[in-house]
Amino acid sequence: MTGNMSTAVKDNTETLLNTPLKELVAQANEVRRKFIGNKLDLCNILNARSGRCPEDCKFCAQSAMHHVDIPAYPLKGKKEIVEAAQKAKAIGAERFGIVTSGNRLTDSELNAVEQAISEIKDKVDIIVCASLGALEKSQLQILKDAGLSRYHHNIETSSRFYPSIVSTHTFDERVNTINSAKQVGLEVCSGGIIGMGETWQDRIDMAYTLKKVDVDSIPLNILIPIKGTPLESAAPLSADDAVRTICIFRIILKDKVIKIAAGREAIFKGSQLKAFIAGANGMLIGGYLTVKGANLDADYVLIEEIKKVWTE
Repeated sequence: MTGNMSTAVKDNTETLLNTPLKELVAQANEVRRKFIGNKLDLCNILNARSGRCPEDCKFCAQSAMHHVDIPAYPLKGKKEIVEAAQKAKAIGAERFGIVTSGNRLTDSELNAVEQAISEIKDKVDIIVCASLGALEKSQLQILKDAGLSRYHHNIETSSRFYPSIVSTHTFDERVNTINSAKQVGLEVCSGGIIGMGETWQDRIDMAYTLKKVDVDSIPLNILIPIKGTPLESAAPLSADDAVRTICIFRIILKDKVIKIAAGREAIFKGSQLKAFIAGANGMLIGGYLTVKGANLDADYVLIEEIKKVWTE
Protein backbone atom coordinates (compact mmCIF):
# COMPACT_ATOMS: atom_id res chain seq x y z
CA MET A 1 0.00 0.00 0.00
CA THR A 2 1.44 3.35 -1.00
CA GLY A 3 2.02 6.14 1.47
CA ASN A 4 -0.77 8.26 0.01
CA MET A 5 -3.15 5.33 0.07
CA SER A 6 -2.21 4.53 3.69
CA THR A 7 -2.89 8.14 4.67
CA ALA A 8 -6.23 8.09 2.87
CA VAL A 9 -7.30 4.90 4.61
CA LYS A 10 -6.18 6.24 7.99
CA ASP A 11 -8.11 9.47 7.49
CA ASN A 12 -11.19 7.53 6.41
CA THR A 13 -10.85 5.25 9.44
CA GLU A 14 -10.87 8.18 11.82
CA THR A 15 -13.94 9.60 10.09
CA LEU A 16 -15.80 6.28 10.23
CA LEU A 17 -15.12 5.87 13.94
CA ASN A 18 -15.69 9.47 15.02
CA THR A 19 -18.81 10.40 13.04
CA PRO A 20 -21.91 10.39 15.27
CA LEU A 21 -23.80 7.16 14.72
CA LYS A 22 -26.99 8.84 13.49
CA GLU A 23 -25.04 10.72 10.82
CA LEU A 24 -23.12 7.59 9.80
CA VAL A 25 -26.37 5.64 9.43
CA ALA A 26 -27.80 8.32 7.14
CA GLN A 27 -24.62 8.29 5.07
CA ALA A 28 -24.56 4.48 4.78
CA ASN A 29 -28.24 4.35 3.87
CA GLU A 30 -27.64 6.88 1.10
CA VAL A 31 -24.73 4.79 -0.22
CA ARG A 32 -26.98 1.72 -0.21
CA ARG A 33 -29.72 3.63 -2.03
CA LYS A 34 -27.29 4.97 -4.66
CA PHE A 35 -25.28 1.82 -5.38
CA ILE A 36 -27.72 -1.02 -4.56
CA GLY A 37 -31.23 0.39 -4.58
CA ASN A 38 -34.04 -1.45 -2.85
CA LYS A 39 -33.07 -5.03 -3.76
CA LEU A 40 -33.15 -7.33 -0.72
CA ASP A 41 -31.10 -10.52 -1.13
CA LEU A 42 -32.65 -13.56 0.61
CA CYS A 43 -30.90 -16.89 1.02
CA ASN A 44 -31.32 -20.15 2.90
CA ILE A 45 -28.61 -22.65 3.82
CA LEU A 46 -28.44 -26.36 4.53
CA ASN A 47 -26.01 -27.85 7.05
CA ALA A 48 -25.22 -30.74 4.71
CA ARG A 49 -22.42 -32.25 6.83
CA SER A 50 -22.27 -31.42 10.51
CA GLY A 51 -19.62 -31.56 13.21
CA ARG A 52 -16.37 -33.52 13.60
CA CYS A 53 -14.38 -30.72 11.98
CA PRO A 54 -10.59 -31.02 12.52
CA GLU A 55 -10.07 -27.24 12.38
CA ASP A 56 -9.82 -25.25 15.62
CA CYS A 57 -11.81 -22.07 14.84
CA LYS A 58 -12.52 -20.69 18.31
CA PHE A 59 -16.03 -19.47 17.46
CA CYS A 60 -17.31 -22.68 15.92
CA ALA A 61 -19.56 -25.29 17.53
CA GLN A 62 -18.62 -27.82 14.85
CA SER A 63 -14.94 -28.15 15.74
CA ALA A 64 -14.00 -31.57 17.07
CA MET A 65 -11.52 -29.80 19.36
CA HIS A 66 -14.32 -28.15 21.33
CA HIS A 67 -16.99 -29.70 23.51
CA VAL A 68 -20.34 -28.67 22.11
CA ASP A 69 -23.37 -30.92 22.02
CA ILE A 70 -24.51 -30.61 18.41
CA PRO A 71 -25.73 -33.15 15.87
CA ALA A 72 -22.85 -34.72 13.95
CA TYR A 73 -23.51 -36.54 10.68
CA PRO A 74 -21.85 -37.32 7.33
CA LEU A 75 -22.77 -35.70 4.03
CA LYS A 76 -26.50 -35.82 3.38
CA GLY A 77 -27.70 -37.71 0.35
CA LYS A 78 -28.65 -36.11 -2.96
CA LYS A 79 -32.38 -36.57 -2.32
CA GLU A 80 -32.18 -34.67 1.00
CA ILE A 81 -30.13 -31.86 -0.51
CA VAL A 82 -32.52 -31.42 -3.46
CA GLU A 83 -35.53 -31.47 -1.12
CA ALA A 84 -33.86 -28.78 1.01
CA ALA A 85 -33.42 -26.64 -2.11
CA GLN A 86 -37.12 -27.08 -2.92
CA LYS A 87 -38.00 -26.01 0.63
CA ALA A 88 -35.72 -22.96 0.33
CA LYS A 89 -37.54 -21.95 -2.83
CA ALA A 90 -40.90 -22.47 -1.14
CA ILE A 91 -40.09 -20.16 1.78
CA GLY A 92 -39.03 -17.32 -0.52
CA ALA A 93 -35.24 -17.66 -0.72
CA GLU A 94 -33.60 -16.69 -4.00
CA ARG A 95 -30.38 -18.53 -3.16
CA PHE A 96 -29.76 -21.93 -1.62
CA GLY A 97 -26.42 -22.71 0.00
CA ILE A 98 -24.97 -26.19 0.55
CA VAL A 99 -22.66 -25.99 3.59
CA THR A 100 -20.36 -28.68 4.96
CA SER A 101 -18.21 -28.77 8.07
CA GLY A 102 -14.49 -29.37 7.66
CA ASN A 103 -11.85 -27.88 5.41
CA ARG A 104 -11.93 -30.42 2.56
CA LEU A 105 -14.19 -32.76 0.60
CA THR A 106 -13.20 -36.24 -0.47
CA ASP A 107 -13.50 -37.11 -4.15
CA SER A 108 -16.64 -39.13 -3.48
CA GLU A 109 -18.19 -36.26 -1.49
CA LEU A 110 -17.33 -33.80 -4.26
CA ASN A 111 -19.00 -36.09 -6.77
CA ALA A 112 -22.12 -36.32 -4.59
CA VAL A 113 -22.35 -32.54 -4.25
CA GLU A 114 -21.78 -32.14 -7.99
CA GLN A 115 -24.72 -34.47 -8.70
CA ALA A 116 -26.94 -32.65 -6.20
CA ILE A 117 -26.16 -29.26 -7.76
CA SER A 118 -26.89 -30.61 -11.23
CA GLU A 119 -30.26 -31.99 -10.14
CA ILE A 120 -31.19 -28.77 -8.33
CA LYS A 121 -30.44 -26.81 -11.50
CA ASP A 122 -32.71 -29.19 -13.43
CA LYS A 123 -35.59 -29.31 -10.96
CA VAL A 124 -35.59 -26.15 -8.80
CA ASP A 125 -35.70 -22.54 -9.93
CA ILE A 126 -33.16 -21.28 -7.39
CA ILE A 127 -29.57 -20.01 -7.50
CA VAL A 128 -27.16 -22.55 -5.99
CA CYS A 129 -24.29 -21.54 -3.70
CA ALA A 130 -21.90 -23.70 -1.70
CA SER A 131 -19.53 -23.48 1.25
CA LEU A 132 -17.34 -26.59 1.17
CA GLY A 133 -13.97 -25.55 2.54
CA ALA A 134 -10.64 -25.00 0.81
CA LEU A 135 -11.30 -26.66 -2.53
CA GLU A 136 -8.76 -26.76 -5.33
CA LYS A 137 -9.36 -24.80 -8.53
CA SER A 138 -10.09 -28.01 -10.46
CA GLN A 139 -12.74 -29.00 -7.90
CA LEU A 140 -14.35 -25.56 -8.06
CA GLN A 141 -14.45 -25.86 -11.86
CA ILE A 142 -16.31 -29.17 -11.56
CA LEU A 143 -18.95 -27.55 -9.35
CA LYS A 144 -19.28 -24.53 -11.63
CA ASP A 145 -19.79 -26.81 -14.61
CA ALA A 146 -22.55 -28.57 -12.64
CA GLY A 147 -24.37 -25.26 -12.16
CA LEU A 148 -22.89 -23.68 -9.05
CA SER A 149 -23.24 -19.90 -9.12
CA ARG A 150 -21.46 -18.61 -6.03
CA TYR A 151 -18.84 -19.98 -3.64
CA HIS A 152 -18.83 -18.99 0.02
CA HIS A 153 -15.57 -18.85 1.97
CA ASN A 154 -15.30 -16.42 4.89
CA ILE A 155 -12.06 -14.66 5.77
CA GLU A 156 -13.64 -14.28 9.27
CA THR A 157 -11.65 -11.22 10.42
CA SER A 158 -8.51 -9.21 9.65
CA SER A 159 -5.22 -10.87 8.68
CA ARG A 160 -3.70 -9.51 11.91
CA PHE A 161 -6.33 -11.00 14.21
CA TYR A 162 -6.86 -14.25 12.31
CA PRO A 163 -4.11 -16.27 14.09
CA SER A 164 -5.81 -15.44 17.42
CA ILE A 165 -8.93 -17.23 16.20
CA VAL A 166 -7.62 -20.09 14.03
CA SER A 167 -4.30 -21.95 14.10
CA THR A 168 -4.94 -24.95 11.84
CA HIS A 169 -4.96 -22.94 8.61
CA THR A 170 -3.92 -19.45 7.57
CA PHE A 171 -5.58 -16.27 6.43
CA ASP A 172 -3.67 -16.49 3.15
CA GLU A 173 -5.15 -19.93 2.52
CA ARG A 174 -8.62 -18.41 2.79
CA VAL A 175 -7.74 -15.67 0.30
CA ASN A 176 -6.18 -18.20 -2.08
CA THR A 177 -9.42 -20.21 -2.18
CA ILE A 178 -11.39 -17.03 -2.89
CA ASN A 179 -9.05 -16.20 -5.75
CA SER A 180 -9.36 -19.74 -7.14
CA ALA A 181 -13.16 -19.48 -7.13
CA LYS A 182 -12.98 -16.18 -8.96
CA GLN A 183 -10.54 -17.59 -11.50
CA VAL A 184 -12.98 -20.30 -12.58
CA GLY A 185 -15.74 -17.71 -12.97
CA LEU A 186 -17.70 -18.20 -9.76
CA GLU A 187 -19.13 -15.32 -7.79
CA VAL A 188 -17.76 -15.20 -4.25
CA CYS A 189 -19.50 -14.70 -0.92
CA SER A 190 -17.04 -13.89 1.87
CA GLY A 191 -17.32 -12.05 5.15
CA GLY A 192 -16.82 -12.93 8.75
CA ILE A 193 -17.78 -12.58 12.37
CA ILE A 194 -17.71 -9.49 14.55
CA GLY A 195 -17.62 -9.52 18.33
CA MET A 196 -14.80 -12.04 18.76
CA GLY A 197 -12.51 -9.60 20.59
CA GLU A 198 -11.18 -7.89 17.48
CA THR A 199 -10.52 -4.14 17.38
CA TRP A 200 -12.31 -1.58 15.26
CA GLN A 201 -9.22 -1.47 13.08
CA ASP A 202 -9.53 -5.22 12.53
CA ARG A 203 -13.10 -4.75 11.28
CA ILE A 204 -12.08 -1.96 8.96
CA ASP A 205 -9.10 -3.97 7.68
CA MET A 206 -11.42 -6.89 6.98
CA ALA A 207 -13.67 -4.62 4.93
CA TYR A 208 -10.73 -3.31 2.91
CA THR A 209 -9.44 -6.86 2.30
CA LEU A 210 -12.85 -7.86 0.94
CA LYS A 211 -12.83 -4.77 -1.26
CA LYS A 212 -9.37 -5.63 -2.54
CA VAL A 213 -10.24 -9.24 -3.50
CA ASP A 214 -13.52 -7.92 -4.96
CA VAL A 215 -16.06 -10.35 -3.54
CA ASP A 216 -19.71 -10.11 -4.55
CA SER A 217 -21.48 -10.67 -1.25
CA ILE A 218 -20.42 -10.11 2.36
CA PRO A 219 -22.16 -12.02 5.15
CA LEU A 220 -21.70 -10.34 8.51
CA ASN A 221 -22.24 -12.65 11.47
CA ILE A 222 -22.40 -11.31 15.02
CA LEU A 223 -20.84 -13.73 17.48
CA ILE A 224 -23.22 -15.79 19.55
CA PRO A 225 -20.98 -17.16 22.33
CA ILE A 226 -21.56 -20.92 22.38
CA LYS A 227 -20.94 -22.91 25.55
CA GLY A 228 -18.07 -25.33 24.99
CA THR A 229 -16.15 -23.11 22.59
CA PRO A 230 -13.14 -20.96 23.61
CA LEU A 231 -15.26 -17.83 23.04
CA GLU A 232 -18.12 -18.94 25.29
CA SER A 233 -17.44 -16.06 27.71
CA ALA A 234 -17.04 -13.32 25.11
CA ALA A 235 -18.94 -10.15 25.97
CA PRO A 236 -21.89 -9.60 23.61
CA LEU A 237 -21.42 -6.89 21.02
CA SER A 238 -23.69 -3.90 21.56
CA ALA A 239 -26.38 -3.14 18.99
CA ASP A 240 -24.82 0.28 18.37
CA ASP A 241 -21.40 -1.25 17.65
CA ALA A 242 -23.02 -3.73 15.27
CA VAL A 243 -24.83 -0.90 13.49
CA ARG A 244 -21.62 1.13 13.15
CA THR A 245 -19.84 -1.91 11.71
CA ILE A 246 -22.58 -2.41 9.12
CA CYS A 247 -22.35 1.28 8.19
CA ILE A 248 -18.57 1.01 7.79
CA PHE A 249 -18.86 -2.04 5.53
CA ARG A 250 -21.49 -0.36 3.36
CA ILE A 251 -19.50 2.85 2.99
CA ILE A 252 -16.28 0.99 2.12
CA LEU A 253 -17.84 -1.72 -0.07
CA LYS A 254 -20.50 0.45 -1.72
CA ASP A 255 -22.18 -1.80 -4.34
CA LYS A 256 -21.73 -5.21 -2.73
CA VAL A 257 -24.43 -7.29 -1.05
CA ILE A 258 -24.04 -6.97 2.72
CA LYS A 259 -25.93 -9.80 4.32
CA ILE A 260 -26.76 -9.97 8.03
CA ALA A 261 -26.53 -13.57 9.13
CA ALA A 262 -26.21 -15.25 12.53
CA GLY A 263 -26.64 -13.02 15.55
CA ARG A 264 -29.12 -10.50 14.19
CA GLU A 265 -31.94 -11.83 16.34
CA ALA A 266 -29.83 -12.05 19.52
CA ILE A 267 -28.20 -8.62 19.19
CA PHE A 268 -30.99 -6.51 17.68
CA LYS A 269 -33.95 -8.45 19.12
CA GLY A 270 -37.04 -6.42 18.17
CA SER A 271 -35.00 -3.72 16.42
CA GLN A 272 -33.56 -5.70 13.51
CA LEU A 273 -34.70 -3.00 11.11
CA LYS A 274 -31.74 -0.92 12.35
CA ALA A 275 -29.36 -3.15 10.39
CA PHE A 276 -31.16 -2.49 7.12
CA ILE A 277 -31.28 1.26 7.59
CA ALA A 278 -27.53 1.13 8.25
CA GLY A 279 -26.70 -0.30 4.84
CA ALA A 280 -27.42 -4.04 4.93
CA ASN A 281 -29.39 -5.40 1.98
CA GLY A 282 -29.43 -9.14 2.54
CA MET A 283 -30.38 -11.72 5.14
CA LEU A 284 -30.53 -15.43 5.79
CA ILE A 285 -33.98 -16.88 6.38
CA GLY A 286 -34.91 -20.25 7.80
CA GLY A 287 -32.12 -20.59 10.38
CA TYR A 288 -28.35 -21.05 10.38
CA LEU A 289 -25.97 -23.98 10.80
CA THR A 290 -26.09 -24.90 14.50
CA VAL A 291 -28.11 -21.92 15.78
CA LYS A 292 -31.83 -21.59 15.28
CA GLY A 293 -32.92 -18.30 13.72
CA ALA A 294 -36.18 -16.39 13.92
CA ASN A 295 -39.34 -18.17 12.84
CA LEU A 296 -40.34 -17.53 9.25
CA ASP A 297 -43.38 -15.45 10.12
CA ALA A 298 -41.15 -13.02 12.03
CA ASP A 299 -38.75 -12.86 9.08
CA TYR A 300 -41.61 -12.15 6.68
CA VAL A 301 -42.80 -9.29 8.89
CA LEU A 302 -39.24 -7.89 8.97
CA ILE A 303 -38.94 -8.16 5.18
CA GLU A 304 -42.11 -6.12 4.72
CA GLU A 305 -40.87 -3.53 7.23
CA ILE A 306 -37.58 -3.23 5.32
CA LYS A 307 -39.34 -2.76 1.98
CA LYS A 308 -41.62 -0.16 3.50
CA VAL A 309 -38.89 1.94 5.12
CA TRP A 310 -36.73 1.77 1.98
CA THR A 311 -39.51 3.24 -0.15
CA GLU A 312 -40.54 6.01 2.23
